[in-house]
Amino acid sequence: MKLRRAVIVDIVRSPFGRARETGALASLHPVNLYAAVLEALVKRSGIDPALIEDCITGCVIQVAEQSGNIGRQAVLAAGLPESIPAVTLDRKCGSAQQAMDFAAQGVIAGAYDCVIAGGVEMMSLVPMKVNRMGKDNEGARFHARYPDGMIRQGISAELIAARWGISREAQDAFSLRSHQRAAADSGAAQDIIPIEVESAEGRKSVSKDEGVRADSTLEKLLSLKAAFEDAAMAARYPEIRWSVTAGNASQVTDGASAMLIMEEQLAHSLGLKPRAAITHFATMGDDPLMMLTAIIPATRKLLKRASLAIDAIDAFEVNEAFASVPLAWEKDLGADPDKLNVFGGAIALGHPVGASGGRLVANVLRALEARQGRYGLVTMCESGGMANATLIERL
Repeated sequence: MKLRRAVIVDIVRSPFGRARETGALASLHPVNLYAAVLEALVKRSGIDPALIEDCITGCVIQVAEQSGNIGRQAVLAAGLPESIPAVTLDRKCGSAQQAMDFAAQGVIAGAYDCVIAGGVEMMSLVPMKVNRMGKDNEGARFHARYPDGMIRQGISAELIAARWGISREAQDAFSLRSHQRAAADSGAAQDIIPIEVESAEGRKSVSKDEGVRADSTLEKLLSLKAAFEDAAMAARYPEIRWSVTAGNASQVTDGASAMLIMEEQLAHSLGLKPRAAITHFATMGDDPLMMLTAIIPATRKLLKRASLAIDAIDAFEVNEAFASVPLAWEKDLGADPDKLNVFGGAIALGHPVGASGGRLVANVLRALEARQGRYGLVTMCESGGMANATLIERL
């Protein structure tokens, strides 16, 4: 009996718009944005949508316009068959990547033959933390274990910079590289579908990521003030050097992404050409105060499962939550920086938290195709000290 393989047939995403009132996508309802991406994915593949057995959707802030299982609402809004169910999940920044992993695992197990995995986040409309309505969303037993309480992610990024000896200059140089690589990426249009929006000037089509600053310089980045400097935190963590700024952190962004995942033989029988197989998975928890470091043990766990050394990987996507995060990962694992975030990352492109996993997969796959590489590794740090890591193999 031949083993089942889960393959990526196609990936599409919206352009990523800055999350603010004047942002390119800010006037959209998140259901409409995600529906446009789903509709384009199905149309581009040419498949009978009745074949789709589920729509697994990542969304972090599931309140207000993003509440009520937004995946199902978007399926219906896209005009897809009512027979397609949906589920919406939250693994923080890794939500869309987790959606992909669950979809692929379902295919490998025989629970699905054809499934959509994606994600959406409209951070202009539904900003971070608005879902925390209670005064205490952690509870007494949590506080008993962590009596000093949690800290902001920016403080975690500062602690990472201190622990791994990453200077302000190194973080800003990495950030500049992110913008330069994103600005030089001529292939992003392969993944991005134009989104129609109403503006003060009338109806317009948005087709490019809004956050890329081709004119950024190291001098401009170095001139920015530290974003999280705090006297109480300075007393608590004297090792911090206050090096994290708005320029070396990911941009708050609106966006959506989706990918079509199938059982390999079904894809071939439909005349489709799969782009990659999704072969190995790992999830990991780590220190919730450091918060953003679980990508390191998750990567080690994934490589061990795949019986591969780090040098066997041809392209990496490590989410640029803050510049110190991929730099610490690179330093700890001894990864080749030339293979890391080949087309830039969230510092330049933005980070719509529920949707970013799809963008990372799209970029690593294009990097493999451009370089004729075989293996791509995607890993995403997540709030609460978690991470996903996924291995894909170009076909």
